Amino acid sequence: MSIRVGVVGAGGKMGTAVCAAVAADPALLLVAAVDPFAKGEERSGTVVSESLGALTDTGVQVVVDFTVAAAGRETLPWLAAQGMHAVVGTTGFSDADLAGFRSAFTTSNCLIAANFAIGAVLMMRFAELAAPFFETAEIIELHHDAKADAPSGTAVATAGRMAAARTEPWAPDPTQHEVYPGARGGEGPTGIRVHAVRMRGMIASQEVILGTTGQTLTVRHDTFDRASFMPGVVLACKRISGWGERFTLGLEPVLGL
Repeated sequence: MSIRVGVVGAGGKMGTAVCAAVAADPALLLVAAVDPFAKGEERSGTVVSESLGALTDTGVQVVVDFTVAAAGRETLPWLAAQGMHAVVGTTGFSDADLAGFRSAFTTSNCLIAANFAIGAVLMMRFAELAAPFFETAEIIELHHDAKADAPSGTAVATAGRMAAARTEPWAPDPTQHEVYPGARGGEGPTGIRVHAVRMRGMIASQEVILGTTGQTLTVRHDTFDRASFMPGVVLACKRISGWGERFTLGLEPVLGL
């Protein structure tokens, strides 16, 4: 029997792509699409509703949420109360938000991932593995010019994992004067510098540059189409109901990493 899936944020580009991916997979069944800004429009044969009530009306089992943090703070506790599983690509949540979600999901499961592209997940893992062997590191993330938050959730997650992987401090930043304030980027955990580029024509890219005496290592991932995120989303929808953990951060458990 197909898993009944609903998509919140179905009016956006990512939500539209998720609807198409779910509808195309024989193991999944798109039964609801929600987005108040696209009410009445059609997504892969499903009419978009403005209300979360459409999820209960259609017997949704798994909900995919690609919205913004402000909306997610309301949607996720509601999904938990309804006993629906959640696959979440929304970023920008605080530690307090995540703690609240962890407490809320007691009868269903929730996965929140900064990035659903399998290559991006591997890029983060490679950077984490390399971090203990280098003395300096910086992250450059590049996204389309409609992205509202900076740095990206993927960059934040990468910096956090690299910082946690080290026992020694990074080499100090030699900069004493910034001609243009902010030229050195934002300072992430343990001093990792993160630079955010917003560029028309791009989708999403990130590179991590690590350096030590006489050598550098660059780990880079490029996304050229939103379709790159869909295999991870579809896989998460299929597996989330069987996980032992109620709350999970990152796609790594889905991939066995």
